[in-house]
Amino acid sequence: MNRNLGATSLRLKRRSDDPMKTYDALPQPLRRWLSEACRPWSPASAKRIWNRAHAKGLSIEETLSALTLAEMNTLSRDRFNIESRVKS
Repeated sequence: MNRNLGATSLRLKRRSDDPMKTYDALPQPLRRWLSEACRPWSPASAKRIWNRAHAKGLSIEETLSALTLAEMNTLSRDRFNIESRVKS
């Protein structure tokens, strides 16, 4: 059973914290971005990218762009793995 994660070749990770409590504590722009993301994200990993971008002094828009770039990089790794399975 894939539990609403869809078909992916990316490794799944177990979480020990309460993801809903962590999600509720996120800033509103980050929660909005997560609700529109292509794949499910853990609130903790999204918050890490958010914090790193803000530590660099990026604006909210630039921070959301950094999240989109991270998502595109992750999706490109997933697509590569799926394509390599098809070619095999």
